[in-house]
Amino acid sequence: MKINSFLLLSISFLACLIACKKGTSNDDVSNPIDSTQPVQDKTDWWKPVTGTSFDWQLDDVSPGNNFAAAVVDVDAFTTSAETVVALHAKGKKVIAYISVGTIESDRPDANLVPAKIIGNVYPEWPKEKWLDIRQIDQLKPWLNSRINMILKKGFDGIEPDNLDSYDNEPGFDISERDVKKYSDYLITLAHASGLAIGQKNVKELTPDFAAKFDFVITEDAFKEGWHKDVEKYITLNKPVFAVEYTDKMSQKDFESNVCPAAKQLKYTTILKKRDLTAWVDNCK
Repeated sequence: MKINSFLLLSISFLACLIACKKGTSNDDVSNPIDSTQPVQDKTDWWKPVTGTSFDWQLDDVSPGNNFAAAVVDVDAFTTSAETVVALHAKGKKVIAYISVGTIESDRPDANLVPAKIIGNVYPEWPKEKWLDIRQIDQLKPWLNSRINMILKKGFDGIEPDNLDSYDNEPGFDISERDVKKYSDYLITLAHASGLAIGQKNVKELTPDFAAKFDFVITEDAFKEGWHKDVEKYITLNKPVFAVEYTDKMSQKDFESNVCPAAKQLKYTTILKKRDLTAWVDNCK
């Protein structure tokens, strides 16, 4: 009897050593996360403030990449945990880009979305198809998988792309009200997981959601003339990360016209190439 107890204690001690060692591995950058449900007991998350510098790069980013900005927005899938750790070591906050309104055929989790809620091809991005965002319960396994990946890699926040299905032709009768309901769910999911989350374009959300999202990212807002529609974020001391693109605006126009207006509005504004490579021009 004494021998059996000793063996049990020894086995338990060995198991603990293995578990503790695994917990400090470079491959495990967060607490263990359930495969189907993200951590949903957090009460705090990163809250960026007005004036925070920003850069956005969706091509390959490695641990050796250097950014001048304090906040870096990168692809959730192609960016490794090691890269996120390296960026944190350089004092950066790191946002994970994911699509929440379309399914991309070249992502490894495409099989988690039921075929019946996959709609039309997004013409500008042929590898993507719109999703029926009204079917939140059916989207949960897919969303949870993405949140878990983001948590495991150690990201600080999320950029949820393609929330504007109501303003496109998704193949479903999606309204602005549906987008607001979905946005509320995403915000709750992100915050309960300890992650910041931003509004991506969809200026119509601003009046009701500037108090809920943690920042906003705009594309071509100055060029298209709706940049003041997201000004409410600044009144709440939350950053507006305004991105203009070289295929629609010259560098001279950006520096001479956009930057003075952006500074007056207290926006963080950058000029990028449409493919979001490393090149960037900041308002000086």
